[in-house]
Amino acid sequence: MRSKSQSLLLRKIALHAFLLPLAIIWLFPLWMMFVFSTMPDYGIFSPQIVLWPSTNFVANFQNLQADTNFIGAMMISIVVATVYTVLSVMLTSMAGWALARYRFVGRSLVIAIILGTITLPYFVVVIPQFIMVAREFKLANTWIALIVPPLFNSLGVLFMRQSFSMMPNDLFDAARVEGVKEWQIFLRIALPLARPTMAALAIILFLASWNNYLWPLLINSKPGMMTAPVALGVLIGLTKVSWGGIMAGAVLLTAPILVVFVALQRHFIAGIAAGAIK
Repeated sequence: MRSKSQSLLLRKIALHAFLLPLAIIWLFPLWMMFVFSTMPDYGIFSPQIVLWPSTNFVANFQNLQADTNFIGAMMISIVVATVYTVLSVMLTSMAGWALARYRFVGRSLVIAIILGTITLPYFVVVIPQFIMVAREFKLANTWIALIVPPLFNSLGVLFMRQSFSMMPNDLFDAARVEGVKEWQIFLRIALPLARPTMAALAIILFLASWNNYLWPLLINSKPGMMTAPVALGVLIGLTKVSWGGIMAGAVLLTAPILVVFVALQRHFIAGIAAGAIK
């Protein structure tokens, strides 16, 4: 037993010795982003290698706020990402439930089409989507245009379909025998069982909406409707680029995501693992 425990300890030490350099490599760009956010613009391009923060973060943030109203843009991003995540998780859950538990004509064709849409580059879809939303529906510069068009997510539908397919049929058959309605089975039985998968999907969708730059840039032209990534892009001008402000804004955009991911990583890992085990 003693030799076995020692062998296990050596394996853990070897694993940590292997993972620690990888963690440093991954964290180093984030650390340098924070360091650059505390430096003036001329200091970022200094020939000297600087690895420790300076004292210019507040001035960079003040310039960022004065140029873009970055706090307001972050509030818009929070609202858009939160509403988008909630609606998209519910929509993809309902679609995944229907494709996993019901047999209907054309079901295989629908699944094939959803799989096919994953292979399409986003740039193929964004122009027709922009023409339809902005010209046909005249919804440019509105909350609906920001949130509703990207709601359908093929990956989310397949993700939830896989989760519902793994659940035992006997559980739902027993509920039907007891007289439970279909919508109650979905809401009160299936969704609670799929909670880890929904949590993982929610993190993925929130990150996608939070970092989305192209669609908010195309569909909104009012300064008061800019999301945070678009607000950062405004700082890149033809004659002047506020690198300090960009780095400060990037830190403010990255910090909440890191906190959310660290806080919910247990659910994220559980959801990913649930989709790999059957």
